[in-house]
Amino acid sequence: MTRCKTFTAIATLLISIFAFPLFAMPFANAQAQLTKNTFAYIGATPNPVGVGEQTLLHVGISDSLVIVSDGWTGLTVTVTKPDGTTETLGPFRTDSTGGTGTAYVPTMDGIYKLQTHFPAQNYTWVTPPVFDPSLGGKTVFYKASDSEVLELKVTAQHQQFWPTIPLPTEYWTRPIDAQIREWATISANWLGYPQNLVAPYNDDAPETAHVLWVNPLTTGGLAGGEMGDHSFESGDAYEGKFGDWDSADYGGGTAVIINGVLYYNRYTYRSILPYFFVPSMWNQQGIVAVDLRTGEELWFRNNTRLTFGQTLYWDSYNYHGVFAYLWEIKESMNFATFSVQQNWNAYDPFTGEWAYSISNVPSGIRLYGPKGEICIYDINLAQGWIALWNSTKVVSSEGSWGSAANIQKTFDARNGYMWNKTIPLGLAGGVGALIGGGAPVFLEDIVVGSNAEGFTHMGSDPVTIWAISLKPGQEGTLLYNKNWTRPKADLTIDFAAASSEDRVFTLWAKEDRTHYGFNLDTGAQLWGPTVQQNYIDIFAMKADFAYGKFVSVGMAGNVYCYNAKTGVLLWNYSYLDPLNEVLWANSWSIRPMFFTDGKLYLGQTEHSPVNPLPRGAPFVCVDMETGEEVWSIAGAFRQTDWGGHAIIGDSIIATMDTYDQQVYAIGKGASAITITTSPKVSVLDSSVMVEGMVTDISPGTAEYSRIARFPDGVPAVSDESMSDWMLYVYKQFPRPANVVGVEVIVEVLDPNGNSYEVGRTRSDDSGFFKLAFTPEVPGEYTVIARFAGSNSYWPSNSKTAIKVDEATAATPEPTQAPATMAEQYFMPLSIGMIAAIAIVGVVLALLLRKR
Repeated sequence: MTRCKTFTAIATLLISIFAFPLFAMPFANAQAQLTKNTFAYIGATPNPVGVGEQTLLHVGISDSLVIVSDGWTGLTVTVTKPDGTTETLGPFRTDSTGGTGTAYVPTMDGIYKLQTHFPAQNYTWVTPPVFDPSLGGKTVFYKASDSEVLELKVTAQHQQFWPTIPLPTEYWTRPIDAQIREWATISANWLGYPQNLVAPYNDDAPETAHVLWVNPLTTGGLAGGEMGDHSFESGDAYEGKFGDWDSADYGGGTAVIINGVLYYNRYTYRSILPYFFVPSMWNQQGIVAVDLRTGEELWFRNNTRLTFGQTLYWDSYNYHGVFAYLWEIKESMNFATFSVQQNWNAYDPFTGEWAYSISNVPSGIRLYGPKGEICIYDINLAQGWIALWNSTKVVSSEGSWGSAANIQKTFDARNGYMWNKTIPLGLAGGVGALIGGGAPVFLEDIVVGSNAEGFTHMGSDPVTIWAISLKPGQEGTLLYNKNWTRPKADLTIDFAAASSEDRVFTLWAKEDRTHYGFNLDTGAQLWGPTVQQNYIDIFAMKADFAYGKFVSVGMAGNVYCYNAKTGVLLWNYSYLDPLNEVLWANSWSIRPMFFTDGKLYLGQTEHSPVNPLPRGAPFVCVDMETGEEVWSIAGAFRQTDWGGHAIIGDSIIATMDTYDQQVYAIGKGASAITITTSPKVSVLDSSVMVEGMVTDISPGTAEYSRIARFPDGVPAVSDESMSDWMLYVYKQFPRPANVVGVEVIVEVLDPNGNSYEVGRTRSDDSGFFKLAFTPEVPGEYTVIARFAGSNSYWPSNSKTAIKVDEATAATPEPTQAPATMAEQYFMPLSIGMIAAIAIVGVVLALLLRKR
């Protein structure tokens, strides 16, 4: 966090501190005195401060006010620098505590002198103060005053501030201590399908298919037996699981991730009709909360339906903090007017308990505000008006949001409108939400509409495009209303995608299979047509903007990536079907799940797939800069059109797989390494053998179904082997051949305190590794086996010890005395004569026996 933001936080803290005595401050002779002396002040933190560093100046007077929106005006600060020159800061307006804060950056070392000046002014006590109610309705003249002179010491030496905490290099969990602010870049929530499916703050998004855990969602997989090769139903179409049938394309329900917990709908939403036609369907649904890292079920709430999530930063006079909610939208039909009424229920994500409700919520385009507030643009073209609704205006509270919601519990949404503006009558068509949650509506920016709405306007010319400003102070202003002649007759024209960052929106010419880009601010055509897509893309086209690029993909399975501002084709990607499972193309139909960390994740899905399902459906990660495949897996994580898609939070993907109706978590997991040495006591110049195992200890490996197959633990394998290995471990596919293990580094801490590497080796497909080395000096060694980690695993290490003795000197053999002459000549001759006599004796004996 920058120092400027830090000082803003300090200023807020000071305001809170000085707000407390608001109703207890003395007012001498208040009943009779309408003129009052004031006492200006100034403070600086830190003091001393370094050259070029910020110090927070606390400026104000000792008198506070009653109404939160009130404050003293015109305060200035005179700064006298060490060289004698002066500058004036301000003018400033205080808050109702009587004070305010500003950051100041000194440019030279030495002593600065600062003084606050409060100009005389009147204040009318519209609201009687508690300390003197008789002042109500009276005007008091507050005299001018100057503060004491503050000396600010500025040094060439910089001050010490809280050090930066690095991003994690080992396995980490939620909750993240609020002091570790730097981890904000990796701690992502998923509250609903974001505009253009761009999901930020996942800076370590999965680069392999490594599975953390798997949980059954419902009965799934191969039915078998008398059902043969058919599988249990997947929810397509229109009985979606994990999310809702209208989840992605129409802004409906989705699985949610908040603070490292995954929430999803466990049971089926069994109708394409709105629930008010079939109220009993609600008894079939419930929300389940699961730890995103472990898969542990935390709670389950029956008879509820998760639609989206919310994290709301409540920044009020007395309270500053984030509130989290799970939202359920229920609709009721007013059959008299044939209008739909929305009622919202908020639930506590930690417990699943009901928090509060809002009735009569308007329909329209739902967006999140800068602090997480829920905003809805309600547009009525027929009557010529547009209005902005804000959820925080419904629960009106200047103090604690939580207490306000808990006291009343039910609220009427009609109190939540911020403004209502007139717009020109006769604007054609309407404003339709774009596929994937994106829409040509951007908060406090612009709304784009058109009469181009797909089949209903096929062949009608001209195409009319209009835009209305939503910028503060310009709400409802018509920016343009122009016609665009379609390039060919009888083309179906529709919105495809829009980008507020690139200031571009696109139209899709269905039969021609091309896109056209337009300037968001003027409606002028920028580029197009693009290259023609495959004819099968007329049946399903999906488009999004991300990272300055425009991406289009349809049923043919070809991903086209264009420069967002020029329409130039940058790259093309397709996932070929090598085994002819696809019935309509040579490539698998894949569609974007989300964009994050500079990558695009795609999954295979169909509207109403045949059964048995085609085998080998891919899940793919593509580098958005180059179009190159980062990783893919065939036959896992098959997606759904009418249920919930894959989502991501904390760089962990959560998805339902329609092949087995299970929920999978995909991401970097923990590893474990063991080490043994032999012999434990060795001698110098002798080899020592190091052995051990490297295993995957992700939560899914602790299930009995894995323990029974891998009693020694699930081996850790290389990133390159991961996809096939996960199919084997979690889906019981055949064990892949040529599995490559992970690299192990063996290091020692020798008796002299020197630490160094003695070798590297690689584990095999059982996780086993070995390496021999020869110690260089005698003494006691610490031997370390270290796995540095990979894109699939966090690192691990293990230690053991050996003792190396000095080699003992070999005992010399005794020296024999020289042989004597008798021993050299007589003894061999005598032995030979005796042997000859014995032989002759034996021969004579045999001859006598024959006689």
